[in-house]
Amino acid sequence: LSEDIFSKRQITRTLVFTVFTAALGSFQFGYDIGVINAPQEVIISHYEYVLGVPLDDRKAINNYTINSTKELPTDPYLGDSIPASLVEEETAASASLVTMLWSLSVSSFAVGGMIASFCGGWLGDRLGRYAIKAMLVANILSLAGALLMGFSKLGPSHILIISGRSISGLYCGLISGLVPMYIGEIAPTTLRGALGTLHQLAIVTGILISQIVGLNFILGNHERWHILLGLSAVRAIIQSLLLFFCPESPRYLYIKLDEEVKAKKSLKRLRGGVDVTKDISEMRKEKEEASSEQKVSIIQLFTNSNYRQPILVALMLHVAQQFSGINGIFYYSTSIFQTAGISQPVYATIGVGAINMVFTALSVFLVEKAGRRSLFLIGMSGMFVCAIFMSVGLILLDKLAWMSYVSMVAIFLFVSFFEIGPGPIPWFMVAEFFSQGPRPAALAIAAFSNWTCNFIVALCFQYIAKFCGPYVFFLFAGVVLAFTLFTFFKVPETKGKSFEEIAAEFRKKSSSAQSPKAAVEMEFLGATETV
Repeated sequence: LSEDIFSKRQITRTLVFTVFTAALGSFQFGYDIGVINAPQEVIISHYEYVLGVPLDDRKAINNYTINSTKELPTDPYLGDSIPASLVEEETAASASLVTMLWSLSVSSFAVGGMIASFCGGWLGDRLGRYAIKAMLVANILSLAGALLMGFSKLGPSHILIISGRSISGLYCGLISGLVPMYIGEIAPTTLRGALGTLHQLAIVTGILISQIVGLNFILGNHERWHILLGLSAVRAIIQSLLLFFCPESPRYLYIKLDEEVKAKKSLKRLRGGVDVTKDISEMRKEKEEASSEQKVSIIQLFTNSNYRQPILVALMLHVAQQFSGINGIFYYSTSIFQTAGISQPVYATIGVGAINMVFTALSVFLVEKAGRRSLFLIGMSGMFVCAIFMSVGLILLDKLAWMSYVSMVAIFLFVSFFEIGPGPIPWFMVAEFFSQGPRPAALAIAAFSNWTCNFIVALCFQYIAKFCGPYVFFLFAGVVLAFTLFTFFKVPETKGKSFEEIAAEFRKKSSSAQSPKAAVEMEFLGATETV
């Protein structure tokens, strides 16, 4: 980025502090995603203890639950008194129960997120976009979930963890819509993309930190795993205190509350006291458009021709992010690292997390130079190539040992390309597509689609991988190619453009399908709905 972008007139202490405080919520999102994975065996062992599973069966159940082994060992001393088949049946039944509880412990987080994602925009409108009130309310959920998990070792751990994960999912579902919306509204136009990527950067940082503190010799052990799960309570308290020093969204104050004086005061805090006339003029124009339109519901996003194409494009960006195969890459990484002869594959997985964070940070600098659409296309194209090499490496693994290293390189590059474009860009592009009126509803449905796709992939990937075997990433390569073509033909560039200019880009993309009247009606995304 050029010096003028980083000059005092663009970046101020208040802006940095406010974005950092907001991004703490995104950090929690990432931490909650990754924290449950490292202590898996330890938590499963504790579940067995709480459920009263006999000690002799626990190793068998652990193998069955984690590795899905075909045969379960039985206690040799029970062989004379109890038929081996009966022992095997009872062990398998216990294993199924533990597997179900563990699956619920993981997936309940996504279910909570799906439910809460619909409420993010509503909460932002009711309480003030993210700063202070909205985040304080959301942090109550975060704190409650953390405390339930933190004290899970003292009670029925499976119930407390599943409940805590569900509540944490509710919190993360709220902030997945609130954070991009708030950052997008306080950021200068020249920094809107760069600051928007910080949401994803904070998420991947949270994932990395959870992997590190989840190591066995830190917190991922039998003595301290409950502290690992409950550690997020500290973040909730810190953020709640910091929020009292953050300004409200100037757009919210001016457009929703009609508080021009407060909006100017908030803008001057964020811009460092420089002239904010241009910002106020832009908001005044947006307010005039917003005041002439009816309240936009989720249904109207799909029925009104003004919003239909932008919302469909926004949803496709989020679906592309989740269906790209990124979760499958993380699922396969440990086994591939083991095949490559790495004695401690967990450290290699942490390496993937570190690359994840580095390239997300790189995207912060690239997004304002290369543009959103360009980076998304570059990222998807690179992921397509990496997915091909990933499958080739898996197919030839038995014949050529060195192909495991091809797969390893493909993993690192796949993650790198993901974080350059498809990872961070969908979150803030949605906010750029829509003006004040439809934005909360658009962000809510986009976040819901992201969570839903996340849940579908988490639920179905193991079955797809089992059915397709080493060819599974050919399937993802085809999906990525399809979304790349869609992006090329349908997604406009939003870099440095106003909402009116973005609307004009959508008109160009759909000019062949729209009548002249519809093109006039789409003069601006916040235009009056045609009755």
